[in-house]
Amino acid sequence: MPPVREAVAALGDALVRHEGPDGEELLDVPDGPHPPEDSPVPPRLLAMWDSALFASDKRIRLIPPEYRTFVIRTNGDTLPTLLVDGYVAGVWRPVDGGIEATAFHRLSDDAWAGLEAEARALIAFLADRDPTVYRRYGRWWDKLPAVEVRVLG
Repeated sequence: MPPVREAVAALGDALVRHEGPDGEELLDVPDGPHPPEDSPVPPRLLAMWDSALFASDKRIRLIPPEYRTFVIRTNGDTLPTLLVDGYVAGVWRPVDGGIEATAFHRLSDDAWAGLEAEARALIAFLADRDPTVYRRYGRWWDKLPAVEVRVLG
């Protein structure tokens, strides 16, 4: 038995078991906090090659099919993305003066406000780094379906 399965089996009833949307078993801790099902999903800025988009066989849940080729490039690169309501809504990159966010469709004012807050935190984190780190991918930005573009932060 693989070590992780062995460890989970050893925990026995110390874990709460739930059924996922595809029938898979999901594990949780007893009395773990669960937000209400109708809780809003906060906007996020996911990094390039974020594991949620790159390494998961479930990435199709996050990326609308019409955006897949814009986000996951033919060479395997996965661009940094805007996540709105739990779905990819565009891409981002650091630029002089902030974070350039390119939305593939119109976003609500609330979504932009959430992305702005994320960008401010990210700018503080990236403060000592080269803002042109994604310049080699610039040619891809020229071909994106940019419905809205804003510099955040």
